[in-house]
Amino acid sequence: MRFFRRFLLPLGLTLGLLGLSSAAAAAELSVFAAASLADALKEIAASYQQATGNTVRLNLAASSLLARQIKEGAPADLFLSADEAKMNDLAKAGLIAAASRRSLLGNRLVIVVPLDSKLALGTAADLAGPTVRHLALAETATVPAGIYAQQYLQKTKIWDAVAARVVSTENVRAALAAVESGNADAGIVYQTDALISQKVKIAFQVTGADAPHISYPVALVKGGKNPAGAALFLACLTSTEGRAVFARYGFTPLP
Repeated sequence: MRFFRRFLLPLGLTLGLLGLSSAAAAAELSVFAAASLADALKEIAASYQQATGNTVRLNLAASSLLARQIKEGAPADLFLSADEAKMNDLAKAGLIAAASRRSLLGNRLVIVVPLDSKLALGTAADLAGPTVRHLALAETATVPAGIYAQQYLQKTKIWDAVAARVVSTENVRAALAAVESGNADAGIVYQTDALISQKVKIAFQVTGADAPHISYPVALVKGGKNPAGAALFLACLTSTEGRAVFARYGFTPLP
């Protein structure tokens, strides 16, 4: 728990500023977060729980699904989206605390293939070749990872050539799983997802002018049951130690 030991001092200061002790702050905290954040958030949440006594409940899914759940009244204290658009929707509906919102992380897209694949893919044009019969993407209408992937394929002018081969999945982790299982010849996922898998390899990264701008915003949800605990967790996420955890999982912490 090296992260916990480094974070304990600033967390104690934050508790003091809020007039809370760890015991007083102890409660359940509901965090709705994009599925691609799962591994980093589990590590940070474990340290936070030990420091505060709060129990962190992570609801990990596609950002579009989570935003819809919040709109429908699901109890959430904090929301981390994989794109700004879903946060914008909640802001327009008056469901987030505007002053708490910030753009937390960046990411990039990569093309992955099964670890034992013999495919030689180096450019977007290669995805339109005959060797890629099934291309796994997160759902492209509403899920951020799928939207980003479609934007990339459209910019490189191969979307029409590959659209019929797309294996649509409910979120980016499901797209990764499709490639891991061999149900897809290739997939477009976040770099952070590829780095945690031992069953795929990165064929190439999406860089340059064709790369979409990927931004993960975070904000407190209005009406949450544990606003003090959510504020502390947000402070944890944006601390130097929290940013270091995200960086270790391949995210780019934003200023």
